[in-house]
Amino acid sequence: MRAYNFCAGPASLPTAVLERAQQEMLDWHGKGLSIMEMSHRSADYVAVAEKAEADLRKLMNIPENYKVLFLQGGASLQFSAIPLNLLGKNKKADYIHTGIWSEKALKEAQRYGDIHVIEAGTQVDGKLAIKAQSELQFSNDAAYLHYAENETIGGLQFDYVPETHLPLVSDLSSSILSAPLDVSKFGLIYAGAQKNIGPAGLTLVIVREDLLDQANPEIPSILKYAAQAKNDSMVNTPSTYAWYLSGLVFEWLLEQGGVDAIHKINLEKAKLLYGYIDSSDFYQNPIAIPNRSIMNVPFTVANSDLEKLFVKEAEANHLLNLAGHRSVGGMRASIYNAVPLEAVQALVNFMDDFAKRNA
Repeated sequence: MRAYNFCAGPASLPTAVLERAQQEMLDWHGKGLSIMEMSHRSADYVAVAEKAEADLRKLMNIPENYKVLFLQGGASLQFSAIPLNLLGKNKKADYIHTGIWSEKALKEAQRYGDIHVIEAGTQVDGKLAIKAQSELQFSNDAAYLHYAENETIGGLQFDYVPETHLPLVSDLSSSILSAPLDVSKFGLIYAGAQKNIGPAGLTLVIVREDLLDQANPEIPSILKYAAQAKNDSMVNTPSTYAWYLSGLVFEWLLEQGGVDAIHKINLEKAKLLYGYIDSSDFYQNPIAIPNRSIMNVPFTVANSDLEKLFVKEAEANHLLNLAGHRSVGGMRASIYNAVPLEAVQALVNFMDDFAKRNA
């Protein structure tokens, strides 16, 4: 049997997608070869790539004046690519700091320009939270404003989209396609695929066309958004199999009813898990309610000595990858789109039984 996988990434993929990929593995559409053996320049593969982009545009309602790029190197490579492409002449940018991933992004950007760091983390009644927009001061002359919409490790998520005259850049790696989003509010969106899009190896960048002419001319072509856009994300050989699998995930999402429909299920999953944690004296979540992530749910047990036992017994019950990130400890359940409601119910049932036996 397939276990329930709560890994933060590489994360769970829809079973239907894996089964279809399995069926097409040796002979894709009667061509006598696997799609991973196919030239990325072939008409068949180009059609697969174009359909994936079209389906993503439909899912996210991406305006025509945005380019969609299917790149490599993970979101971490974009920490460098973004300032190299967008800093422009004044070499200034604003970065909102809310946790580990936003910090990684700003530290990399500091290699290329003058970065104004905006501390947005705070505490409300002993819980981690994000400051209100009115408390954040943005620069007048920055090339862009960057923020991580959802901190995967901390489970801290913005409950608003920052309003600014600056081009807005956001790391949506953990939350893309999980809830409706107005793409037109952003200058650039980027996301590693291995959470809500597909397997590791692919990185999605959605960039407004007017931002394509600000790149440092000396940066490598493979990192230059304008070059990638001109070459349909094929300046070099792309991550073809990950691109294909991501396209299957987009098809699956459309079959579920799109982002609006999956968002309702995500809210139901989050309500179930957070509701149980809040009702228990044995478990705690460290995040203020308005800023709780609907994708990444960290929690602790009453006695930290029980953490290893919790993870061990969870695995024995086919509930996998619940250990928290090594930097923070505790537990974390990542409940991405592909994690079904019954998986969260099974987790809650186990948590309740574990609490009763170890309280």
